[in-house]
Amino acid sequence: ARYTEASLVKKLEELGIGRPSTYAPTISTIIKRNYVEKRDKEGVKRDIRIVKLKNDKINKVTVQENTGAEKSKLFPTDLGLVVTDFLKQHFDEVMDYSFTANIEEEFDKIAEGKQQWSKMVGNFYTPFHKGVEHTLENADRAKGERELGIDAVSGKPIIARMGRYGPMVQIGVQEDEEKPRFAKLKPAQSIETISLEQALELFKLPRNLGKFEDEDVQVSIGKFGPYASHNKKFYSLDKEMDPYTVELEKISPMIAEKRTAKNERTLKIFEKEKIQILKGPYGPYIKQGLRNYKLNKEQQEKAANLTIEEVKQIIEHLKANPPKKSARRKKK
Repeated sequence: ARYTEASLVKKLEELGIGRPSTYAPTISTIIKRNYVEKRDKEGVKRDIRIVKLKNDKINKVTVQENTGAEKSKLFPTDLGLVVTDFLKQHFDEVMDYSFTANIEEEFDKIAEGKQQWSKMVGNFYTPFHKGVEHTLENADRAKGERELGIDAVSGKPIIARMGRYGPMVQIGVQEDEEKPRFAKLKPAQSIETISLEQALELFKLPRNLGKFEDEDVQVSIGKFGPYASHNKKFYSLDKEMDPYTVELEKISPMIAEKRTAKNERTLKIFEKEKIQILKGPYGPYIKQGLRNYKLNKEQQEKAANLTIEEVKQIIEHLKANPPKKSARRKKK
């Protein structure tokens, strides 16, 4: 069974790791750094046949049970598993539970005046620093690679590993003449458990769903999640839409709806410069790439009539003089 936050605290207490004041920050830090994630896990339904002998009669009953379900548990991420394996390989002494417990005891002795802090830190840091330098010079970058099998079409290996944007699978290696193909893992999938069949499924993207308004509609997954492309425009898929199974009948009305909503909030577009003037909840603003630029009241009133020269001047001015962030008031 997986740990909850409460059961993990209990385990830390048993191992002598940490103190009551450090338990919550420790757990929140590993969650924040994406080493573990707190989530629910759906169980697997299975049929159980029960055979009873009563009064010389055999009764057979089939009942269904939900097994393996977890609620609000802590699960290691692929990043957490890769980092842990790397640290165990290169810093096994520090990763030992007893090391942390012993350090806690030494801290207590320092607090009681029974031990010098400088000597304690020196005894630890000198060999540790040498280990860090050796690892930086000699260790390969940890990728958590796992070969799943061979692609029947290309004859190239299929590998699951950590990439720049998270866990992924690839067909082929960098040394090949043809560049490897990459696919991102689904949220519930892991480098440790993904199968060859599941990996091959990921390479079915992008999918061409057919034509809408005489233009092809494709679905795929990008850096910011699943999306549909149509007539050189991109639309994020609704949450309930799976890019691997969604059909044109569902995508078409979504594209039309999102396009209408976008047109209604678009005041002006400068195609060449890739700059837009859009309506927002606080009035018109300028959008260039992924950055937004706020307009003052006078500029908002004539936003629809701004020229490209005026827009460029506003952007340059705001880049040179970014608005100061307002300080939050502390609650008394």
